[in-house]
Amino acid sequence: METTLQELGITAGDVILEISYLVSAILFVIGLKLMSHPESAKKGNLWAAVGMGLAMVTTLFLHRGVSGQTISLINGIVIVSAIIFGGIIGTVIARRIKMTAMPQLVSFFNATGGAASALVALMEYSNPDNSSAMVTLLGLIIGAIAFSGSMIAYGKLDGKVGDIFAKWTTYFNIFMLVLITALTVYMLAFDHDMATQTMLSYVLLGLALIYGIMFVMPIGGADMPVVISLLNSLTGIAAAMAGFIYSNQAMILGGIFVGSAGAILTLLMCKAMNRSLLNVIIGAFGGGGAAADKDQGTIKEISLSDASVLLSYSQKVVIVPGYGLAVAQAQYATNDLVKLLEDKGVEVKFAIHPVAGRMPGHMNVLLAEADVPYTKLVEMDDINPDMPNTDVTIVVGANDVVNPAALDDPSSPIYGMPIINAHESKNIIVMKRGMGKGYAGIENFLFFNDKTRMLFGNAKDSIQALVNEIKQL
Repeated sequence: METTLQELGITAGDVILEISYLVSAILFVIGLKLMSHPESAKKGNLWAAVGMGLAMVTTLFLHRGVSGQTISLINGIVIVSAIIFGGIIGTVIARRIKMTAMPQLVSFFNATGGAASALVALMEYSNPDNSSAMVTLLGLIIGAIAFSGSMIAYGKLDGKVGDIFAKWTTYFNIFMLVLITALTVYMLAFDHDMATQTMLSYVLLGLALIYGIMFVMPIGGADMPVVISLLNSLTGIAAAMAGFIYSNQAMILGGIFVGSAGAILTLLMCKAMNRSLLNVIIGAFGGGGAAADKDQGTIKEISLSDASVLLSYSQKVVIVPGYGLAVAQAQYATNDLVKLLEDKGVEVKFAIHPVAGRMPGHMNVLLAEADVPYTKLVEMDDINPDMPNTDVTIVVGANDVVNPAALDDPSSPIYGMPIINAHESKNIIVMKRGMGKGYAGIENFLFFNDKTRMLFGNAKDSIQALVNEIKQL
């Protein structure tokens, strides 16, 4: 005897809702695929946004709770109001944010996602209809860690929070992990009254928040891009946990996509830095430096006129961008320089290090803003074999990613990290404001290389002056 959908309690709205989730998942996959290449990334973002919008609209009108009722009018008004309010704030922030502050914005967005997931878990843990206490507690823990950790990352990137380099932080974090695990097991293994459940959930929330803070505090320097991608992964996992709580396939799939993408990116960046994820977490860069007794050599400067002649009569030029280029907003001037040199028959490429800047892909986004062709952006592994044949390498605001100490100084905190081999090129021009150290806080002996000439000053002003000099040749 056949059973109808109505007899199973399944309505047409339920079927449409599930189909919409499937379509949303397909749109997410298409979006992620398109985001894998800079030329199609903008379109991919749009596809993924349409998928998320579809899931939100169908959930708002068709989702039924445990009681079988759809979302009430009052709750619907609250939800729509929150979406509109959040959308307006997000739009204003996105339009006003500078490219130099993009890493901070990414960290802040990670924090809001983690906070939302943690709040969902906190509210639903004491709900009698909640059938998955373990998933709820995991969502609470991961969401809280993602929130507090991302806020600390935001503060560190914005220069508002310093680093803590001390051995006790490692032992403290291990202790906190054991404490969080033990409390979680205790909460799952034993029945408690409502008041005790609520109290324990708040204690667990507090412990997770503290761990998130102390997890990120010791991490500094060149490890920050890895930490940002790791926190992004945690935010996705927390969102997936929230999806399991509500049995919402769109949230589950979206969270899985974000979590897995963040995890893959984190591992790829660790591989690019020749470091394990555990080493990043407990052995952060910074707080040290290359051997203090090493002979530094002599700094040699170059004039604008000499630099313009050297570049104009070169055949191959490689530009290594770094965070200093972003701070100076020199991407447009740099593109003008590239066009001018190409008009003179010079081949110009950009060497992109995986962890250049303060977040994954920071330099790619920055240069794309100035309409630099994507074909000119060459990854580290592809550009390094050609560096000995490069006439001039221009280092614009980069530091740690071209530091030869990573190759030949075992006492350096960045020893073993692959770098762009700028030191192998025939001539090197380094553009910096002064002799300040990079984000890892260590000396860069590339500056003292016999082939290196320093061009001090604001990168944007220096490049614009260089463009004017070349035009006069």
